[in-house]
Amino acid sequence: MGKSSSATLVSILVPAFNEEENVERAYETIVRTFERLPDYQCEIIFTDNHSTDRTFEILQRIAKEDQRVKVTRFSRNFGYQRSLLYGYKSASGACSIQIDCDLQDPPELIPKMLELWRMGHQVVFGIRRTLADGFVVASLRRAFYWLIASISDDNLPINAGEYRLCDRVILDELRKVNDTTPYMRGLISAMGFSQVGFEYDRADRIAGTSKFPLKSMISLAVDGMLNHSLLPLRLASFAGLGVGLICLVLTCSYIVGRVLFGQDWPAGFATTTILLLMSISLNAMFLGVIGEYIGRLFVQSRTNVDPIIEAKLNFEEPKPYRLRGIQSVD
Repeated sequence: MGKSSSATLVSILVPAFNEEENVERAYETIVRTFERLPDYQCEIIFTDNHSTDRTFEILQRIAKEDQRVKVTRFSRNFGYQRSLLYGYKSASGACSIQIDCDLQDPPELIPKMLELWRMGHQVVFGIRRTLADGFVVASLRRAFYWLIASISDDNLPINAGEYRLCDRVILDELRKVNDTTPYMRGLISAMGFSQVGFEYDRADRIAGTSKFPLKSMISLAVDGMLNHSLLPLRLASFAGLGVGLICLVLTCSYIVGRVLFGQDWPAGFATTTILLLMSISLNAMFLGVIGEYIGRLFVQSRTNVDPIIEAKLNFEEPKPYRLRGIQSVD
């Protein structure tokens, strides 16, 4: 039975990369969820980050059978966060809900998110009460959430992942963002408005393997800290100041001991060498930190912010704009 034309449109954003074992199950679960929501209709936006398995083939078949499914395939893997930002920019609903393809974040909580949204909150995000990761990985995740919330000038929620609802006002603001290294959690949190979280237990992955190894987690952590805090630069300044003060105190002590007390200290080759190595090491380390920020300025200055699209399915092509009174010439 078709839904009323007055039903509120919700954009479901599903990033995918080599998820041939999960993509069809994700689609079917989302559809079943909205069948129980008569006041809502959905569009399901899959962003395929250039999968090398059968993910795009399966999405092509699903999109052919269901016009509500929209698929964008990138020309290469542009990274998880950039694919998310593009998905948000593609959303046309009154609100959007982001959910991972492996369904570790349960779609059964979508009605609860929509209820909180109807209460007037522009952002509704899930807070991970428990994690399916091992003890070490889960501890590292929680430590990072605490660290980034502590050092950031923005109000970043602790233990909040990517499972969130965003109102149309947030989506309109995200369309203005041109960032080649976005950190979506921080970007959306920094926008303000009314934001509320709810706790839930994250499930285990049923099929497939995680596409987010430790290397990617570290890279995401670096993006989060550099995008939302000046603390690394301030640490460089404080450390440089501290080392300078220590060297000044040692120099004054040497001069006072030599001139006033007649201390006959031998030339300290080892001490001099250690101080030189310490200075060189600090310079190299903190020049690297400064280089990270300069590198980001360089990347941001490039014009190819949005990923290159290889294929799009079920997206309406924009109609060409024509000036009034001027006819096109074939």
